[in-house]
Amino acid sequence: MFRRRQRSGPSEDVRRVWAVCSAVLDYPTCDLVAAVDGLEALVPDDPHLRELLAYLRSTPLERLQEDYVATFDHTRKCALYLTYFAYGDTRRRGAALVRFKEAYRAAGVEWLDDGELPDHLCAVLQLGATVDAHTTWQLLTEHRAGVEMLRLALTGWRNDDGTTGSPWAAALLALCGTLPVLEGAEADAVRRLVEQGPPAEEVGLSGYGADPALDVGPALIASASIPVGAPMGASR
Repeated sequence: MFRRRQRSGPSEDVRRVWAVCSAVLDYPTCDLVAAVDGLEALVPDDPHLRELLAYLRSTPLERLQEDYVATFDHTRKCALYLTYFAYGDTRRRGAALVRFKEAYRAAGVEWLDDGELPDHLCAVLQLGATVDAHTTWQLLTEHRAGVEMLRLALTGWRNDDGTTGSPWAAALLALCGTLPVLEGAEADAVRRLVEQGPPAEEVGLSGYGADPALDVGPALIASASIPVGAPMGASR
């Protein structure tokens, strides 16, 4: 679990948006559907999240799960991993993932390696909502181009019925609404990502976890407390 640590940073309203985005961008489960009313109560005035929560409430769970897997697990451009957009599956991405673990440690928590990567957007947002908003703000702004790339991919998603826009685009629109307006070099970085995509695969993530100092201490963050992605063994 997370251990709270008080720091100045984004407002309570922003943290509420992050909490809801963290929940609705996770793999849909019975628990998520049951929590929709409570999530809506956190952000009653957010038009984007209200629309997505209505979709989660009205769509059969099996369909939600199928659509989620098709969107996030089978499509590289809709990856929920922040470092993927900048580094692809390359050695440099491994170093970037280590920096995420260092950021968690600086916030006062540890990431337990349990098959999930620490740059998953749901985990980063949960950190900001429950432990350290300042650290999450830094991580999101440092990887803003990737966040925007995901937003563009979801808003441009082509549905089977010919319409455009994934239901989950609403969460990215709400999230981006909590961040500064893109200008200058950041806007240029987004344009480059759109044009070029993530770097080509090279040698995998061999650099990840190379610092043994990051693997000690109490495991206060784990995939058991930050459920992200489809559960192990689910159809992918």
